[in-house]
Amino acid sequence: MATIAETLRADMVAAMRSGDARRRDTLRLLMAAVENGRIAAGHALEDPEVVGVLQREARQRRDSIAEYQKGNRPDLVAVEEAELAIIEAYLPATLSDDEVRTFARETVAEVGAEGPGDLGKVMSPLMKRLAGRADGRRANEIVREILSG
Repeated sequence: MATIAETLRADMVAAMRSGDARRRDTLRLLMAAVENGRIAAGHALEDPEVVGVLQREARQRRDSIAEYQKGNRPDLVAVEEAELAIIEAYLPATLSDDEVRTFARETVAEVGAEGPGDLGKVMSPLMKRLAGRADGRRANEIVREILSG
């Protein structure tokens, strides 16, 4: 089975052959980000680490989309949304809020968290359980909701 990095490379070659410039350019950016991650880590990245790089790239696109919407730039929003769709195709399926809430409640019970001050105790083990299948920001909001309510 091919690694995510190998799949990115093969898909980029296919995009080049088919003339799909948007896909080719986005995959080049992703491959560069993975390579930068490899250099920073000092070793070839395993798939979970590559997923982390892809999630960071997806988060950057979401942030850009929000800013471009505030600035009334639908042209740039469309570009970022197209890139985000390509990136998300390589990420594991994301969990729904209800599924994240279930994991969060289990983690809160396991660590014995009792209030908002215990947020840090919950987030580290929770994010390990979610392992790339949920946005950390959204998970944080859900845990805050559970701990304060």
